[in-house]
Amino acid sequence: MTCHRRFQQWVRTGTLEQTLKALAEDLQMSGGLNLSECFIDGVFVAAKKRGHCVGKTKRGKGTKIMAAADHTGLPISIHAANASPHEVNLVEPTLEARFVNAKPARLIGDKAFDSDGLDVLLKAEGIEKIAPHRENRRKPATQDCRVLRRIRRRWKVERLFAWLQNFRRLVVRYEYYIENLLGFIHLSCILILLRRYL
Repeated sequence: MTCHRRFQQWVRTGTLEQTLKALAEDLQMSGGLNLSECFIDGVFVAAKKRGHCVGKTKRGKGTKIMAAADHTGLPISIHAANASPHEVNLVEPTLEARFVNAKPARLIGDKAFDSDGLDVLLKAEGIEKIAPHRENRRKPATQDCRVLRRIRRRWKVERLFAWLQNFRRLVVRYEYYIENLLGFIHLSCILILLRRYL
C-alpha cells in the first residue's frame, strides 16, 4: 500500500512526467537524442477490466499506446488513448505529448499514416511526413521513391515497443485510470533512457 500510495502521489503531481522530460532534454542537449529522423506507430493493449479510455475493436476491448522514437529508437513521445480511433487521428496529441521541446524534422510511419489531412497538418508544423501510400488510394501518389527508402528503418519504433513490453505490467492493462497506465509507461521510458547513461 505504501508503494501504491507513493506511485499515486507521483502520478498526481506529475513527478514521473517531469523527471522524464528533464532526462530527455538533458539527453538531447548532450547529443543522445537525434530528431532529424523520427518514427511513429501504435500498439494495442488489451484491457481485462473496465476503465477510462477503453474502446472496442475487432481484437476486443483495449487501449492504444502511440509512441514516437528518435533516429536511434529512443522514446521521445508517448500517448495513450481509446483503441477505437484511427492512428492518423492520434498523431497530433502524440506529438504534443513529446518529452522534448524540439520538433522532429521528419516523421516516418507505415501505410496507416497515409493521409492528405495529416500531410497538411504536419507541413504547417514544419515536419516532413514519410509514409507509403495505401493500395486503395484514389488521389495520385505524392511520395518520392527515393525518400521512401527511409521506411526501411521503421523497425526502430517496433523495437521500442518490444523494450516497453519487456516491462510485463504494460503487456495487459489492469489499471482503471488512464493516468496510472501513463505513469507506468513514463516510468518504463525513464528506465530506457537511463540505459543511455550507463
